Amino acid sequence: MISLVRRIIRALFNRYLILRDPVRYARSIGVKVGEGVHFYGMTPGMFGSEPWLIRLGNNVHIVSGCNFVTHDGGVLVLRHRVPDLEITRPISIGNNVYIGINCTILPGVTIGDNVIIGAGSVVSRDIPSDSVAAGIPAKVIKPIEEYLSQCRARSLGFGHLSAEEKDQALRRHYQDWT
Repeated sequence: MISLVRRIIRALFNRYLILRDPVRYARSIGVKVGEGVHFYGMTPGMFGSEPWLIRLGNNVHIVSGCNFVTHDGGVLVLRHRVPDLEITRPISIGNNVYIGINCTILPGVTIGDNVIIGAGSVVSRDIPSDSVAAGIPAKVIKPIEEYLSQCRARSLGFGHLSAEEKDQALRRHYQDWT
């Protein structure tokens, strides 16, 4: 009974940490987290069963719905043939990386520095530095400099504003939409 109460208290505390300090939560479960890491919608299971095999560099942004999978669960159906079959590998994310909504990062993947992973991507192989990758499976679709050039051409120029100021500027800019 006491262990059940402890598990419930721990689960409630973890939920609290996820909401209030997701970086602290990630570190508490063993994820190696660099400086300036931001989570936008963390969930309890996003780091899987071996969170200590995940390394996040500096200035990493991870959006909601992302999952980091450090093992291949498919081997479970083959263990009757090979009882010691196990595929588990670390995941390494470099510096200055954005991982879009609903992405899955699979075992053994290394994502380099200055990388953007597009929404909904499944990253099953390494992504080199200075690139934008997207798709299922994720593939490099352009260099980061080309993406920057395209973004500059389409920019509204509101990125430096506070959230409230940006909201007001966007409402003015898109006033015909409301």
